[in-house]
Amino acid sequence: MFTIAQETPDDWWEVESLYDLCFAPGREALSSYRLRDDVPPIAGLSLVARGTDGSIAGAIRHWPVRICTEDGICNRSLLLGPVAGLLLGPVAVHPTHQGEGLGGLLIYQTLGGARALGWERVMLVGDAPYYNRFGFQKLEGVLMPPPTNPDRVLGVALKPNAWAGVRGQVSRWSPDMALPQN
Repeated sequence: MFTIAQETPDDWWEVESLYDLCFAPGREALSSYRLRDDVPPIAGLSLVARGTDGSIAGAIRHWPVRICTEDGICNRSLLLGPVAGLLLGPVAVHPTHQGEGLGGLLIYQTLGGARALGWERVMLVGDAPYYNRFGFQKLEGVLMPPPTNPDRVLGVALKPNAWAGVRGQVSRWSPDMALPQN
């Protein structure tokens, strides 16, 4: 049995400790972390799961990103302007709770929350065999900063055809971009 709640500032160190436990040393050197620098995660899509003893069992965060063409021009088909998306991650489950479905629960819950908040697309860097069950597929032409393996860049459309025609470089969210409104 788990209690799932919004991550609060008081949870920060405990969540970071969980990420340190679950991921390789140097995780913060990954290119996806450069997209998160000085950008707050999306309120309502950063969750913590606690066991009956109150200890952290899992956590998930989502960050806004934008997709622009390699020449710096942001567009989607014929529409000019950057394309907004969410970068899912990290998602982690404490080793003592892995295999209980908690990671999947956090992913499904936040994808539903993202849809309700008006987001159209979510992407991540991960293993397709695991994330395919949540609807994630390899994104063609959507480029994460190097040295990301392009085969691990996956996306899911929260609205029909949300990834259709979207190509280009993923970059940090710009404060001048408005967040989607439901």
